[in-house]
Amino acid sequence: MGKLSDGHLWTLVHAERAALMEDLMGLSAEQWRHKTLCGQWNVEQVVAHLTAAASLNQWQWLRSMLGARFRPDVHNQRRLEEHLGSTPAKTLDRFRAVIHSSIAPSSDTPAYLGEVVVHAQDIRRPLGLPRTPSIDALTPVAEFYARRDFAVASRTHAADLRLEANDGAFSSGTGPLVTGTTLALVMAMAGRHPYLEDLKGPGVPTLRSRLDISAARSA
Repeated sequence: MGKLSDGHLWTLVHAERAALMEDLMGLSAEQWRHKTLCGQWNVEQVVAHLTAAASLNQWQWLRSMLGARFRPDVHNQRRLEEHLGSTPAKTLDRFRAVIHSSIAPSSDTPAYLGEVVVHAQDIRRPLGLPRTPSIDALTPVAEFYARRDFAVASRTHAADLRLEANDGAFSSGTGPLVTGTTLALVMAMAGRHPYLEDLKGPGVPTLRSRLDISAARSA
């Protein structure tokens, strides 16, 4: 896939936020409190995190990280709490307000597309929501994740493996094969264990081992 312009990538970010918004509008109070694939955060907390991520420019992010002594978990928790509403409906209103934001701490736009794609699935899979991001959105995220460790150790997870999507153009690397949907490959590179079930090939045990090591380190 050829390199997409930042403008096109931001259009994809906005579309994926809008799609998640549609899913969130129908949630019950119990679903808002449901666990997600993102550590200890529930659905409402992940949504607040996405609002925070769409609200910080480079200097705001740097000040926050300095205040957190460059501990990302502390930074993320503080900003999440800042964007939680007093009710899920108010948290959702805050997310609605940033759907079309193109604010980010750096120019690594595929990473911010990946943040929306991954966290949306962190919510959807545990709730059984069927929506899947578009291949157009997933492919640049997969390519970025295979190339770089950014917010997640995706390149480390995928090192010396051959990744091939069976529903799109993405392929990367050399070594034992791991194949599956572009979504499953993205989510596995992002460290989400449940998506290993959707992958096949001789490289899957290696990928599983690496995700286990990452999970143990972050526990």
